[in-house]
Amino acid sequence: MELTSAVELTAIEARVVGSLIEKAALTPDVYPMTTNSLVAACNQKTNREPVVDYDAVTVDAALLALRERNLVRKVHSPGSRSTKHRHVIDEVVGLDDGELALICVLLLRGPQTIGELRLRAERQHEFASTDAVEVCLEALAARSMPLVRQLSRRPGQKESRWLHLLGDVDGGEPVDVSSPGQGMQTHPVPVGQDAEADVDLIARVEELEAQVATLRSQLAQLAEQLGETFD
Repeated sequence: MELTSAVELTAIEARVVGSLIEKAALTPDVYPMTTNSLVAACNQKTNREPVVDYDAVTVDAALLALRERNLVRKVHSPGSRSTKHRHVIDEVVGLDDGELALICVLLLRGPQTIGELRLRAERQHEFASTDAVEVCLEALAARSMPLVRQLSRRPGQKESRWLHLLGDVDGGEPVDVSSPGQGMQTHPVPVGQDAEADVDLIARVEELEAQVATLRSQLAQLAEQLGETFD
């Protein structure tokens, strides 16, 4: 299935879709998601670049626009008072699990190197090697309507970075491919004598951050069911 013009995401829509993809894979017990839990997921301070502060009205408006283009669907669960939402972008665009994981991380964190993408996508899909990640990215880039693009290598860096082509990135600012990633704050995959230990530490920290974010999402959903406000 080829990409259509319907998949042109604003920065807010990209954050919403990315959050839905992530939670579908990592917290299936709270997926599909209510608006409140999705707000918490969008506003996470971990695994998100840039960090945002969307309210429910903003997220609902993005959900409406995404539903109109058949990228998100409402789900009505028996016995539940809350409307929930799920993405169908993998069906619309035609993505396998590995491709969906990479698109998700790019939507949530902006341009990244192959090493960063492998590390950050591994909880959704385990790639055998960085070469496997590169093969997947090249397949996405080689489509008749490409979904990703490789940026020029930055001075002093061993790896070039990749970005998604589904719309706005980096908070809605246009991407300058001649000097990519200005203002982006990432956790680069280290190289050198202690690389393996440092990568393991990054993975452990990000795992703990994700667990905290998941707990916040679950608490937000529980609070909504009880008619309370969760901040």
